[in-house]
Amino acid sequence: MANQTRRRFLENTMLATAAATAGGLMGQPILQAAKANKSANETVRVAVLGVNGRGRSHINGFTGVENCDVVAVCDPDETVGHTKGVENVHKKTGKKPTYYQDLRRVMDDDSIDVVSIATPNHWHSLAAIWAMQAGKDVYVEKPVSHNIREGRVMVDVARKEGRVCQAGTQIRSNPGVIEGIKFLKEGGLGELQVARALCYKRRKSIGHVGETPVPKGVDYDLWLGPTPLRADVPRKSLHYDWHWQWEYGNGDLGNQGIHQMDVARWGIGADTLADSVISFGGRFGYVDDGETPNTEMSIMEYGDKLLVFETRGLPTKHYLGGDAGGNDVGNIFHCENGYMKCSYTSAVVFDPDGNEIKRFSEGDDSYHYNNFVDAVRSRRVEDLNGEINEGHLSSALCHLANISYRLGESSDFGAAPAGLAGNEYAVDVFERTKSHLKDNNVDPSQVKFAMGPKLMVDKKTESFIDNAAANALTTREYRKGYEVPAQA
Repeated sequence: MANQTRRRFLENTMLATAAATAGGLMGQPILQAAKANKSANETVRVAVLGVNGRGRSHINGFTGVENCDVVAVCDPDETVGHTKGVENVHKKTGKKPTYYQDLRRVMDDDSIDVVSIATPNHWHSLAAIWAMQAGKDVYVEKPVSHNIREGRVMVDVARKEGRVCQAGTQIRSNPGVIEGIKFLKEGGLGELQVARALCYKRRKSIGHVGETPVPKGVDYDLWLGPTPLRADVPRKSLHYDWHWQWEYGNGDLGNQGIHQMDVARWGIGADTLADSVISFGGRFGYVDDGETPNTEMSIMEYGDKLLVFETRGLPTKHYLGGDAGGNDVGNIFHCENGYMKCSYTSAVVFDPDGNEIKRFSEGDDSYHYNNFVDAVRSRRVEDLNGEINEGHLSSALCHLANISYRLGESSDFGAAPAGLAGNEYAVDVFERTKSHLKDNNVDPSQVKFAMGPKLMVDKKTESFIDNAAANALTTREYRKGYEVPAQA
């Protein structure tokens, strides 16, 4: 590929930093050699699970990597599996991959080296665990888990089985953002004060349709997997609206927002969960079959640094306005000598008055797929830019915030709640949220919002301190035959 030389240079120069922040990976045993140490001329054989949404990006990504073949596609929807999977790969490569409806048959296929997972969230961890236990390396979409505990088990399985496992947080491989974060950590703007993550992404109502029949050709038992068995689809769209229901998705915080959460934690330089979390919000502007909030604000403490996350699904202006210094889906790092804005592809540095002073820009999603395949060949887990422990920690931060929100008490908009008092950034977010609702013809005095409790986190055990209700939400009940193991 055209950017191969620059990509390899940047990866090599960042290797020491990546290894130091990857959760002690340098001390891990050498990865298993089975299907390993492939030369550049040997083909890496990939199976893609779930081909309706992100799976199509996986197909594009892996078919674009040298000596990498998508040899199988899997989807419980036969129509999708053939039209968006088999036919898509055939059109791109001239080769027809094998179609599987049942992902367990993918695990049984010894000719497959890599399993690439783009299923709904409730399948991410279990599919990855099964694949690694079957001796395959894994690329798994964000969030890498549906809850905190299964994410940690997935990391432990990767260690135990000696597998290469990459989280689909592709910004981690973008040279511009890599250089920007390096600049930030080296003190280019002085002391970091607040890492702000923004998910200002328009989400329309999914309507209210009640129970709908399962589409023809769908093995719904397999689609449901770890979740409770049911005979109907509780939403209009089987293939997307699950994002907004707790059984299957994690709202936009765990959908789009996980990318920005990951960059925020990366910029802070944290290799653990936060010390505390508090969230508030609601689903405003319409009544539909969605359960997750379309407006959610979360504040996390990392010592003397704050991570502030804002999710807005109703129409909204950029944070900091619409000029070059503003942002809507991305990150802003507030520092003592200015701020830095990060998007998917770039990092731009501004002085305190909003004047651009430095820009780092280059890259696309292909970098992340290439990085993963390089690590599959080298068997060096520390070569990964988005190693699974990084993906787990950032996904778990989203889960922490959602747990606080889900435990929230119905509250009136008025003065900032006591739980936010004394934190100028939290109060600012609260007041701007009220203004945002007014801009969308939602009268804050006429609606309630959920004010979550401030939860203290035991970072070592990845659980909450003295809160049984919160700890109950760090896992789920699994349907028989689809259980995530208690430990690796």
